Amino acid sequence: MIEGLRIVPLRQIEDNRGKVLHMLRVDSPLFGSFGEIYFSVVNPGKIKAWKRHLKMTQHFAVPVGTIRLVIYDDRSASGTRGTIEVIETGESDYKLIRIPPLLWYGFTGISEVPALIANCTDMAHSPEESERLEIQNAVIKYDWGIADAC
Repeated sequence: MIEGLRIVPLRQIEDNRGKVLHMLRVDSPLFGSFGEIYFSVVNPGKIKAWKRHLKMTQHFAVPVGTIRLVIYDDRSASGTRGTIEVIETGESDYKLIRIPPLLWYGFTGISEVPALIANCTDMAHSPEESERLEIQNAVIKYDWGIADAC
């Protein structure tokens, strides 16, 4: 696994009325500080990639739908430099994914419904502390296997 990346199964409490899906608590060893919570929706078969944060740590959970999350490590001092990690997560395989700064990531919706990604970050979003690459680029050699997914 990529250095610094953490994946933890999350608890769901379900009964005939519905579900409670846990995500992140202040007493979790993965929690550092609170910056903001926001939600992203990705439509089936569409791709949102590539982005990395320079300082921000993110905590992803997908309570609705399913995504394929792809993470690439090109940090010069990392022992896992050049590694690509592919994680499928969502309602039926619910987990928390902690993405530390400087890792490139992208995701695609792989369920029949739009997927909802909850992201709890350790700092408020600032456009100056993130970078983007096109889906097809010279840095990350990953084939999404989806034609016209933008």
